[in-house]
Amino acid sequence: MRTNQTAITFFIIKGISDNPALQLPIFLLVLMFYLITISGNLTILIACKDPRLHTPMYFFLGNLSIIDICFSTVSLHKILTNFLAGDKRVSFLACMAQMYIFGSLQGFELTILTAMSYDRYVAICKPLRYHLVMNARTCGILASACWIIAFLQVMPPVGMVYSFSCYFSIEINHFFCDIIPVIRISCEDTSFVEMLFLIEAIFPMILPPFLLTFVSYIFIIHAILRIRSRSGRLKAFYTCSSHLTVVILLYTTLFSQYTTPNISNTLEFKKLFALLNTAAVPMLNPVIYSLKNKDVKRALQKSLGPIRIM
Repeated sequence: MRTNQTAITFFIIKGISDNPALQLPIFLLVLMFYLITISGNLTILIACKDPRLHTPMYFFLGNLSIIDICFSTVSLHKILTNFLAGDKRVSFLACMAQMYIFGSLQGFELTILTAMSYDRYVAICKPLRYHLVMNARTCGILASACWIIAFLQVMPPVGMVYSFSCYFSIEINHFFCDIIPVIRISCEDTSFVEMLFLIEAIFPMILPPFLLTFVSYIFIIHAILRIRSRSGRLKAFYTCSSHLTVVILLYTTLFSQYTTPNISNTLEFKKLFALLNTAAVPMLNPVIYSLKNKDVKRALQKSLGPIRIM
């Protein structure tokens, strides 16, 4: 589809697949992911209300659950509404807003996981100073910094995309308004915007959180290996295993989504990894953090009454 418009008023979201036979299975799969994500993360938020869970780790986990709910809603709602309403259009302003909010939430998830890695570092490497270092003021500053960094870092590239006035197509080959698919359909010179986005994505968004998390775990692993008793080492590793699992899962999907070549036979794989990033990862986060967590189970039993928590 081509257009000579200089002012775009709407885009068409292509979706995950054009095959009509796959529309219902895709809808049901995404709906299942979304409902599990919402219910699982709401469960974590309910558990975090328990006074016994008013600790830095669960403070950050509560923030992560809020982000996962918003992240899935922003990125997946178009798949669900497209199927139900049969309208794949999205207004230009709604597309820009989705692009900005999605990028901000993605950045916040990376930075809050970095704050959580610092929390685990202090808990394992400096246990005697833990409550002194990770006090309420420190946690508030870290969370606020994560929010501010996340919402500021995506402004430049999204602002430049907003200023585009020429598109050779109004069809976005994705299931939501992500910045790269929108850049691909612009008929303007996008080389500077792509370079800016790459710099923004690597340096403020991905590389510093990755390096800080990596360094934290070097110190954590070194401290664990110095523990003499096997039970002590296992207990120390258990306290950070959930966080480490989530970090590995998230960075794997992100690198697979944004670092593979932009050629036609990889576009569908990019959308698959984007679906894993926006649907599967937020769904698995509460499961990973609470599956064997006795504190969370006790808090849920207290909040929900005599319901057996698996």
